[in-house]
Amino acid sequence: MSDVNWPVSVRPVLLGDAMLLAGQLTREVVTHLTVALTKRERASLAVSGGSTPKAFFELLSVAPLDWARVDVTLVDERWVDQRAPDSNERLVKQHLLQNGAARANFVGLRQAGSLDSRGQGACESALGGMTWPLDVVVLGMGNDGHTASFFPDAPELLEALGPDNPAKCIALTPASQPQRRVSLTFSALRAASFVALHIKGDDKLETLKKAVGNLDDVRAMPVRAFFRQSISVFWSP
Repeated sequence: MSDVNWPVSVRPVLLGDAMLLAGQLTREVVTHLTVALTKRERASLAVSGGSTPKAFFELLSVAPLDWARVDVTLVDERWVDQRAPDSNERLVKQHLLQNGAARANFVGLRQAGSLDSRGQGACESALGGMTWPLDVVVLGMGNDGHTASFFPDAPELLEALGPDNPAKCIALTPASQPQRRVSLTFSALRAASFVALHIKGDDKLETLKKAVGNLDDVRAMPVRAFFRQSISVFWSP
């Protein structure tokens, strides 16, 4: 990783073992949430789906936190039934909202109704009941350079990445994806006190190198938008 020209805003945490990395990420997330709970009544955490965070979720679920005072939501979601195999909500409930973390208040992005009409409004309303700005955000990244549901081919991408967008969530319809998506906006995500990118594998490392090598072309690789601000990158093979 010595050949990566890291932007000054990026803090790399690079470990050779995925479980060790999950443990390090867990400790840092717990620290930030604990500090947040000393400052206000509730703390807030937004997490991503996929296979990479499963070990992190399971470690976090047994962390010594006052979970009853923690709001948990998703960075993004497919607009599918919450019981569907590819639902991020289903994944989080199976691997994170267990043990002590079962006492957390979960706010799902998939709400009743279609995404075209009242569904997005219901999502925005549900998110409004959480504590903002978010305390902790844990992002993932695809090999195309997307993060959250900010896909390069989403017609709504520029609106989603708008730094002054007042909305907390947005519907996206990337042509490359089989389902419509709902995502927290860039403005909602970037305001978090602690933002982490959790990735695994040599393929993601190559994508990461390409992304940090040219921060100007955000539309081609939307994850680049987050490398212009303070972010911790957690990577393991």
